[in-house]
Amino acid sequence: MLTENLLNSARELGEGIISLRRAIHAEPELGLHTPKTMAKVREALADLPLTWREGTSTTGQVATLEGGKPGRRVLLRGDMDALPMDEKTNLEFASTIEGRMHACGHDTHTAMLAGAARLLCAKQEEISGTIDFMFQPGEEGYHGARFMLEDGLIDPLPDAAFALHIMPNAPFGVLAGRPGPLLAAADQFTITLTGQGGHASMPHDCVDPVPGTAALVSALQTMVTRRFNAASAVIVTVTQFHAGTAFNVIPDEAVINGTIRTLSKEHRLKVRELMTETADHVAAAHGLSAKVEIVEGFPVTMCDQRAVDLGRAVATELGGAEGWRDLADPIMGAEDFSYLLEKVPGAMFFLGVANEGEDWRSCCAIHSPRMHVDENALPKGTAMLAGCALKFLEDGFED
Repeated sequence: MLTENLLNSARELGEGIISLRRAIHAEPELGLHTPKTMAKVREALADLPLTWREGTSTTGQVATLEGGKPGRRVLLRGDMDALPMDEKTNLEFASTIEGRMHACGHDTHTAMLAGAARLLCAKQEEISGTIDFMFQPGEEGYHGARFMLEDGLIDPLPDAAFALHIMPNAPFGVLAGRPGPLLAAADQFTITLTGQGGHASMPHDCVDPVPGTAALVSALQTMVTRRFNAASAVIVTVTQFHAGTAFNVIPDEAVINGTIRTLSKEHRLKVRELMTETADHVAAAHGLSAKVEIVEGFPVTMCDQRAVDLGRAVATELGGAEGWRDLADPIMGAEDFSYLLEKVPGAMFFLGVANEGEDWRSCCAIHSPRMHVDENALPKGTAMLAGCALKFLEDGFED
């Protein structure tokens, strides 16, 4: 089944894949509830022999294709939500909703997954096994995958799971991946240092939290470089500093916010302990009190070696040796597909969508208001998803 015919079939669906992508792109939705996007998907796939399940926590749905013969079960996932930002692409199908944009490629992920569903439904009688198509909202920090799992929509669990993420600043049509940690765990932190405010002309009569908080920002960076091996990927980034309301007022408190990125459970726990310790000691040195709040985000995205080997084999069958790239290092972004990969073996792969023939290094990255996708790469992604499902159902994982 994994011949160039699969890619040719995906290319024949190209117009429909691109049309769905553009329709979704023009009406972006945020968070766990993306009813318009889900309705577009259901309409596009209405003629296919799929059974649908939906939960109560999100508007996400799972479509299931039963093959002509019994066999393994595999899941393919696409996310649907956008980002709260203005679009600056000037595309004909640019966002029509102010303050919302599909700047992370979820519109393409959904369209490619829908294309894979159509491609695989055409092979229903040849397929041995079951394929679940997971259309998921709430990836951008909302834990949509976890909610869909808790709603029982991924029950029974598949034997393997695969997902695809586009990269606008990567070579056109090239697929990439790596075994082990692919993406980081991401947690948020808020640290509040409290003193005693007063008049800015009389700091000696106050307990000023601003100098102590400024010292804490530096101390957190030193903590990472001095308490973790330099070869360990640990990131603590302060992104916000809030203090005061007027030029002549020393505030009672100052607050910093930011993100923590780690690639192991051990470092994830250690960072939390050390941040609390550092905040308490810096605060005490300045006569302040400290409160540390950490909101747990997505876990590490861990890819199974066998699933990556399978994906590499599919990618090279579809595009030759130059169609695949092994990633040397993890990327410190985060993904809630990690919740699936905690429960079943699988992998996520990246698809380069820089304009064909252009220097991909100069392209805008995801989350840019000017992010651009060469849509001619989307059939390749559709074929990759379908190929992974077919190869797993045929061969399983090689031990």
